[in-house]
Amino acid sequence: MSKDILVLRSPAKLNLFLHIIGRRSDGYHLLQSVFQLIDWCDTITLKAIPQNEVRRVNPIPGVPPEQDLVVRAAKLLKEFCQLDGGVEIELQKEIPMGAGLGGGSSDAATTLIGLNALWKLQLDKETLAQLGLQLGADVPFFIHGQNAFVEGIGEKIRGLELENRDFLVIFPKQGITTASIFQDSGLTRDHAQITIDGFLASPWSDLSNDCQAVAVRICPEVKQALDWISQAVSGSEPRMSGSGSSVFAVLDPKTNTAKLENLLQNLPKGWVGRIVRGLNKNPAYNLISSD
Repeated sequence: MSKDILVLRSPAKLNLFLHIIGRRSDGYHLLQSVFQLIDWCDTITLKAIPQNEVRRVNPIPGVPPEQDLVVRAAKLLKEFCQLDGGVEIELQKEIPMGAGLGGGSSDAATTLIGLNALWKLQLDKETLAQLGLQLGADVPFFIHGQNAFVEGIGEKIRGLELENRDFLVIFPKQGITTASIFQDSGLTRDHAQITIDGFLASPWSDLSNDCQAVAVRICPEVKQALDWISQAVSGSEPRMSGSGSSVFAVLDPKTNTAKLENLLQNLPKGWVGRIVRGLNKNPAYNLISSD
């Protein structure tokens, strides 16, 4: 591969749980969650060019350049470093848009990570994370690049080592806006706090997503997807990821994944489902860094 080209995988993530423990005076909700990287990835190709511009090779229909997070990330980094060079960006989408799996935030983070290497800027992760926060609350998590216990409004990130597990993830076509969840009067906002040790004592059970009840009420497809998983995987405890609408279940190591793959061939029209593997590190770092 040319030293002027980087091809990087950009992973999705799951919220293994999501508790809302309060609300700040400015209206932002205080959260506790664990973010788990998964091997459902987009692919980003970055090619350095001499022209002083940021080019998208394959624009996404319905996403104008000024809203495209990979374009915004590249321009933000160029401006921050006062760089004269440019980049050509190709984004191959695999993570469904509007699924609540963090695909857009991950793509922005991967663009920052990749261009930091391609342009030899030598910015540290904290600097990249501060830039990434201007693009979205989840971008710093992907820049830090490992599973994490997340608190506050998403800014307090503490890395976690998690056992590698498989997950069944389903996106039931219908997206949900984050605002519609967090503005709902029926949202639980006083969940008791837990500790990292409390989570690690029972990481795959007895946890919940406080956004789920609201999502089920306003988006029937969420309930349908949860029911589908419950029927397909006996004994599973499916829950929604983040503010939805994707839902998931942790799979027992003894699960017959071949049988499950067959079932996934008969999902309702428009739904997307996959068996994915948990990751311990953002694969975007694999080609460019040893840390």
